Amino acid sequence: MRHDRLTVLTALEAQGVAPVFYHPDPAVCLNIIRACARGGAPVIEFTNRGDFAVDLFGEIARELQKTDPDVILGIGSVIDAGTASLYLNRGARFVVSPCLVPEVARVCNRRMAAWFPGCGSVTEIGQAHELGCEIVKLFPGASVGGPDFVKAVLGPMPWTKIMPTGGVDPDEASIARWFGAGIVAAGMGSKLVTDAAVKAGDWAGIEANVRRTVDAIAAFRAR
Repeated sequence: MRHDRLTVLTALEAQGVAPVFYHPDPAVCLNIIRACARGGAPVIEFTNRGDFAVDLFGEIARELQKTDPDVILGIGSVIDAGTASLYLNRGARFVVSPCLVPEVARVCNRRMAAWFPGCGSVTEIGQAHELGCEIVKLFPGASVGGPDFVKAVLGPMPWTKIMPTGGVDPDEASIARWFGAGIVAAGMGSKLVTDAAVKAGDWAGIEANVRRTVDAIAAFRAR
């Protein structure tokens, strides 16, 4: 199955949470990814971390395309165009950056791939829109102003779609604060895919945690 840009954006917004993780063992990575997908979050961000991460990603993506074609695997922590190209050529379906890099935007736009630049100001959000970004990543979410910042941006720029990473927790109170402010999705890392669960090989626990979070977001939206 080919996941184009619109498919990726729609799927991410629908599930509301993007699990974010890295692990050096491909077998563990596949277990985590499949657990997240079973839990209702098939759009997943793998973090670009360390030497040979791109080769690890390629191995995982090749396997998933054969066994789990509904999974939409993207790459995070990309800060230059060359790295974005390497991952796109290994099957990345979207690219996430901690900062706004116009060269990464151009590479992704040329390939019609979804990209999510990290923005921490209204000016950067405006620049991201100018470069063709559909959903901006607010980063680091809590540090740049949290839900109050989101509300303030949506006042004069109501067309903005915001996905914070950093500061959004997988509990009902945090979900209510952030989604109540107007975000469309949130990236969640170690509080969603916990180190303890990964070390214990508790894939069912990860699946249950993701399912609770996806359901809590859906319940809040249904109010």
